[in-house]
Amino acid sequence: MKFIRNLYLTYRFFILLLLLVVVFATGFVFPVFFLIGQIAVASLLALVLLEIVILFVKKNPVQVKRTVSSQLSLGDENKVKLKIAHSYNFPVYLDIYDNLPFQFQIRDQHFEVLLGADEETSIAYEVRPTERGEYVFSDVFVYVAALTKLIQRKVVVKEKETVATYPSILQMKKYELKVFAKTAMTGIKKIRRLGHNNEFEQIKNYVQGDDIRTVNWKATSRRNELMVNQYQDERAQHIYSVIDKSRSMRMPFNDLTLLDYSINSTLAFSNICLRKGDKVGLMTYSDKLGTKIAAERNANQLTRIIELLYRQKTRFLEANFEMLYHGIRNHIKGRSLIMLYTNIESEYALKRVLPLLKKINQLHVLVVVFFENTEIDKAAEMEPKHVRDIYLKTFAEKYKMDKKKIARELRKNTIQTVLTTPEKLSIDTINKYLELKARGVI
Repeated sequence: MKFIRNLYLTYRFFILLLLLVVVFATGFVFPVFFLIGQIAVASLLALVLLEIVILFVKKNPVQVKRTVSSQLSLGDENKVKLKIAHSYNFPVYLDIYDNLPFQFQIRDQHFEVLLGADEETSIAYEVRPTERGEYVFSDVFVYVAALTKLIQRKVVVKEKETVATYPSILQMKKYELKVFAKTAMTGIKKIRRLGHNNEFEQIKNYVQGDDIRTVNWKATSRRNELMVNQYQDERAQHIYSVIDKSRSMRMPFNDLTLLDYSINSTLAFSNICLRKGDKVGLMTYSDKLGTKIAAERNANQLTRIIELLYRQKTRFLEANFEMLYHGIRNHIKGRSLIMLYTNIESEYALKRVLPLLKKINQLHVLVVVFFENTEIDKAAEMEPKHVRDIYLKTFAEKYKMDKKKIARELRKNTIQTVLTTPEKLSIDTINKYLELKARGVI
């Protein structure tokens, strides 16, 4: 039974059978075709039996090794590599089906290769996870055929493995490289460079490009060469990321929710803060307070943040900003920078929460990070063709203007604001942090 389950007849085999039927049907008119058909049937059966023997003679003829990272990055293209080899002493056709995790909803991930005798090859492809959690890669199915491709042998390669999808570590490393790289990278340089920093570090020789305002004239006169003061960022400042997990953060953009974008941004932002010497903490909230991590700077802090971000889920309730205010007041001691990730949709919603945001801003440096709706932007830019389109365009323009009014109202109340698209969230939040740090606001 195992032999029968692993034996498959191909389309080519059935096409030949159909041609034989035509030959025998022609034999009713021309008897010579009966003889031709009988010879063809005998040849086909002999060829099929020969292929069965040579394909099934080996017990484990195909080897497949899947290579995938133990931690996938949320929202990024992650590479998966298959290394394929066989032990037949003649060329074979391989149809390879990789069973991907159900979260990808891909059921036809397959590749066709022709390998020579005892040859091996590698196949690479990319997957983009859009949910955090465990992903199970199942066994690999390989269908082996000889050069005639009349039959196929099914070979199941046991390659089941479980990997976890974490907040985007790839983005974290990318933005770290952009911030701390000494030379500009190819493409648009969006990370703000710091100008004059705050704390004195050392006196050094002047090199071209140094700010002439930092020249130390006393040291210059002593050494008889131009010397400048070098400054560094203030360190050990407290930085908190506060993430809204209410139902408004469930809104999807490009297969990711606003909560997922906020989580990816928080990881990249926290890594930059730690590299800058600051202490980083985390807090989540919705209708009640969730995760709380005190601001620290140690070797395990980033790992703790990653693990806690990995487990966050949306709560389908309204955000309680009054509870958030009391939570911040009770758990965050000392003046800190608070990056508040939320989604304020209307001026009415702003009026409800503005008094509480002003109270938080009196205690700390508050930065409210909220989102533009890119789908609304598309509707606002469309060319109307019908009366319905005019209504949609007008509503979209009003909605877009409301977002700008919300940002303007927050700034008028001395609250720092970042209004951005989900795709630019990490860049804009890191830029805002670097700007505030350069200005000495924190």
